[in-house]
Amino acid sequence: MTNRKIGFIGAGKMGSALMQGIIKAEIVPPENIGASDVYEPFLKELQAKLGIRVSTDNAVIVRESDILILAVKPQTLGSVLADLRNEITSEKLVISIAAGVPLSTYEGALLEGTRVVRVMPNIAATVSEAASGISPGKNATPEDVKAALEIFSAVGTAVQVPESLMDAVTGLSGSGPAFIFPVIEAMADGAVLEGMDRKSALTLAAQTVLGAAKMALETGMHPGELKDMVTSPAGTTIQGIHALEEAGIRAAFMNAVIRASERSKELGKK
Repeated sequence: MTNRKIGFIGAGKMGSALMQGIIKAEIVPPENIGASDVYEPFLKELQAKLGIRVSTDNAVIVRESDILILAVKPQTLGSVLADLRNEITSEKLVISIAAGVPLSTYEGALLEGTRVVRVMPNIAATVSEAASGISPGKNATPEDVKAALEIFSAVGTAVQVPESLMDAVTGLSGSGPAFIFPVIEAMADGAVLEGMDRKSALTLAAQTVLGAAKMALETGMHPGELKDMVTSPAGTTIQGIHALEEAGIRAAFMNAVIRASERSKELGKK
């Protein structure tokens, strides 16, 4: 990967987060990264900060790159693909992070034989803790999948899934951070109600979520087992668990993932 050139079409929050992660992980040097965007002042900031190449012309970045990362919004993707159709050859790997857009859209809009990998990362890429699902298109090679996994593992954790599950990835990890932020806020509110200052409450709530997630990932234990480790008979924790179960916490979170997944499917049909 070190000698390959990576180009970003779109340099917003997700795109710039990926650039920083790639550079930090030393996947490629900064001079091997290019980015295009319509907002030139932000491009100049990125260039000064990261040492990457920039242009307001998408075609320039495409020509200079071996791997293209399409980091544009789904509603603008169609026009971008149409403009770049003749610039993107089969020698280039195309990686898209547009939510809900199926592989068939890219394979239909681009030249025959174009290698495409669809990825659904999440906003935690900005702190190098993203959870990303990766699905290869019909022309993608095992080396293409390996490259995508390497890039997105630089900003968190990445797993390969069949495309039929990409909407579930969108509902789970793509939308998931937004489901957890209210949990952190609500837990902190409870502590504030008990007399704790807001700053301390938010710090402890956020660290509690981070620590619990790390235990689940690093121990490999079932969440139920981990819960039981904290829940002693007639103790404080079981009282809290009972309150959560009374409020229907499991169904609420399941429904949140299901609804978000269904919306992803709807977006993919437009």
